[in-house]
Amino acid sequence: MLATTIAAPELGNESLSDSPTKLWSPSNVESTHMYQFMAYVNQNYGLAIKTYPELYDWSCTATAEFWSAVWRYADIQAHRPALQVLDTSVPMGDIPEWFQGARLNFAENALRWNDNHPAIICCGEHRLDDDRITRLTHRQLRELVAHVAAALRRLGVTQGDRVAGYLPNAVEAVAVMLAAASLGAIWCSTSPDFGTIGVLDRFSQIKPKVLFSVNAIVYNDKVYDHLAKLRSVTDGLSDLEHTVVIPFVSNHPALPNDDVPGGYMTWGTFLNGDSSATSESVPPLTFTSLPFNHPLYILFSSGTTGLPKCLVHSAGGMLIQHLKEHIIHGNMRRSDVLLQYTTTGWMMWNWMVSALAVGATIALYDGSPFKPAPSVLWSLIERFGVTMYGTSAKYIQSLQDANYHPRDHHNLSALHSIYSTGSPLNPESYDFVYEHIKPDLCLGSITGGTDICSLFAAHNTALPVYRGEIQCRGLGMAVEAWNAAKQPVYNESGDLVCTRPFPCMPVYFWNDTDGRRYRRAYFDHYPEVWYHGDFVWINRSTGGVVMLGRSDGTLNPAGVRFGSAELYNIVDSYPEILDSLAVGQKCGDDERVVLFLKMNAGQVFSDTLVGRLKSHIRTKLSPRHVPSFILEIPEIPYTINGKKVEIIVKKIISHQAVVPSATLANPECLAHYRNIAVLQ
Repeated sequence: MLATTIAAPELGNESLSDSPTKLWSPSNVESTHMYQFMAYVNQNYGLAIKTYPELYDWSCTATAEFWSAVWRYADIQAHRPALQVLDTSVPMGDIPEWFQGARLNFAENALRWNDNHPAIICCGEHRLDDDRITRLTHRQLRELVAHVAAALRRLGVTQGDRVAGYLPNAVEAVAVMLAAASLGAIWCSTSPDFGTIGVLDRFSQIKPKVLFSVNAIVYNDKVYDHLAKLRSVTDGLSDLEHTVVIPFVSNHPALPNDDVPGGYMTWGTFLNGDSSATSESVPPLTFTSLPFNHPLYILFSSGTTGLPKCLVHSAGGMLIQHLKEHIIHGNMRRSDVLLQYTTTGWMMWNWMVSALAVGATIALYDGSPFKPAPSVLWSLIERFGVTMYGTSAKYIQSLQDANYHPRDHHNLSALHSIYSTGSPLNPESYDFVYEHIKPDLCLGSITGGTDICSLFAAHNTALPVYRGEIQCRGLGMAVEAWNAAKQPVYNESGDLVCTRPFPCMPVYFWNDTDGRRYRRAYFDHYPEVWYHGDFVWINRSTGGVVMLGRSDGTLNPAGVRFGSAELYNIVDSYPEILDSLAVGQKCGDDERVVLFLKMNAGQVFSDTLVGRLKSHIRTKLSPRHVPSFILEIPEIPYTINGKKVEIIVKKIISHQAVVPSATLANPECLAHYRNIAVLQ
């Protein structure tokens, strides 16, 4: 049985232990899709695979057979089958074409369930009353998409055009994305909390034909006008032809009050531009037949120190990879309800939307996760019968800091999985989930990124959860940790690489005609091997993975290389410390580690605390891990998507020039890191 094959002795509780504590085991492995997929593979290929490690190894070596099996098992709908799954003679760095000859449409797969099963539940701040919650069945969603697609056609949108959303996490965002996909147009989105410079840095590169946005948003119990920001964005997009404004906040102006260039219209005008289009008259919904690698999304790199890269992801790649992760890894079924707390500017939004292709229900929430109280999302999880909840490691840490224990206040009987991503989940947060949220669920600390819009290391409902570890490397993702000698290592830290091609690789970068930027981003470090830029540790005993931080933020004092997450796991156990940032400072040819601490309210930074922390780090890690300086700082920089920004601070204290981008949520805090006397 899968659940018993990789068990390790329950000894120790440190994150980098080859025998971590087991916190959860599945009760009925045979009922999982993972087990059933293994049986399917055995039956169809004459194999006798019995364990997840065996299945994983096969998936990474029999590449064409594995992805063909995923296609059939997930029942992907296509107009024409593939002539060839993968041409293995094409080097990975040349971006081989997948499922050559196949024709399909992403939206057709997402909208295949034309029935009365719930598809979307949508709510948010100021929209928690029953009469303000939007509920759509799969049939109703399909009908809405048909209206939107017809309206896009009237505006002249055709295959290859870009359709952009400057939108909150709402029904309209999902409907417009699917409508664009049905036509073969390319969707790109960012959230309203992005500043105008950040939006223009992205959208001006890809030149959308139509932009969708809102009149206002609600966050932290306040209404924020969005029309002024929207006007600045549209003024900066010279090729934009139409702007559609959704009345997201009632009793707020629907359009800018001043004169604006032609092309602005309300959502109602957009939908009803053809007088024959009524709620009783649903236009026909057709799906453009497209190659597997036809662009579906343009996603954007964080761009924290420069102009964002425009990553073009294929419809087929997103579909097959997300279905593999949702169905086979996550055991998702039609009865499931997925609440992923996300914005439209984070890849987890795209990942969430793919659950519609399973026929499941997605719950959309827009607003603060702590307003009016820390209970807000947990009340919705209970109220909607959410079975799968996706969030960030930072949110779980914030629950701990707020001392809010959902298990004490809510009936979470339906909840069977929690997904945490965005940053490494520290071991104490594993304890918190199982002690104060629910003891019987699969805690999937997952990792991947915008670059692949999916996962390298994943959840797995057929495997145990070990404290501090991501459960496994994802099927078909030939992930290894490489040392300086370019050799794969276990129980040692190394660079995360992927040694074989996978279908969710971007098909290209926008405005990168010769592919030079693409190859430089992923294949210059190790030729023909994908270099992801993460520092990672793989447990030989359990198969689990520990993320140690970004490779460009790796700490390297006296030639000893380690990840910042190792220090964060220690610091996070101190209740008097609210947050921390660990970076390296260049000192000639060497580097010294500097640890910045943000204290909790009412707590005092002191030499005693510094001494305790250094002693703890020396004992639990090593003398080489002890920072040269531990300093108090009033604020830690984060991106809008909630990720710590180490590399900018590293450059600042190393006296390098820095031009931070508009993706920083709190750029003003960078001033605190300049001209620190002891670091001069």
